[in-house]
Amino acid sequence: MRKEINFKKGLIPVIVQDSETNKVLMLGYMNIDAYEKSIHEKKVIFYSRSKKRLWKKGEVSKNFLIIEKILVDCDGDTLLIKAKPTGPICHKGTDTCWKEKNKKNFLFFLEDIISNRIIRKREEEDNSYVYKLSKKGINRVVQKFGEESVELIIESKDNDENLFLNESADVLFHYLILLHKKGINLKKVIKILEKRHLKCNNN
Repeated sequence: MRKEINFKKGLIPVIVQDSETNKVLMLGYMNIDAYEKSIHEKKVIFYSRSKKRLWKKGEVSKNFLIIEKILVDCDGDTLLIKAKPTGPICHKGTDTCWKEKNKKNFLFFLEDIISNRIIRKREEEDNSYVYKLSKKGINRVVQKFGEESVELIIESKDNDENLFLNESADVLFHYLILLHKKGINLKKVIKILEKRHLKCNNN
């Protein structure tokens, strides 16, 4: 990829985008040294025009940008970096430099909550429903998912929308727990659906 990038002018603009939400987080600049160090550390490192030196995003705040993917534009003089932020990005404390909220899709947010509770990031999570269910093992998790699925099937034969929606939510919630127990995240499932969609459109 390095050969595709034109550093002849010294600095090139770099747009940073959240790899999960696709929200644009900030704009910075890189020279070849900043680019190569970013690749090595897998964290976004800019060249600061005010400090006149390399500057790792988060070196003070610890709100780093973990690189997921780097794209080069058609002219080779602008980069788009898809990154995972570890906290608010703007030095003023906002999620983005444009004061926009950077919220995850709620399902991904819920997936993180489930993960945190299963691995008990806080002591109080020992008493959570998710932790207690997970502790019983994969067989009980699968059984519970099956029970919720049957309840959804039963409700789908009736005309009570509220009950149907609640059972649907229960199935989805327990599916996310099952995915975690299998060591799989929701993104992998979505990628399969995307591939199937592309395949159908290309046929």
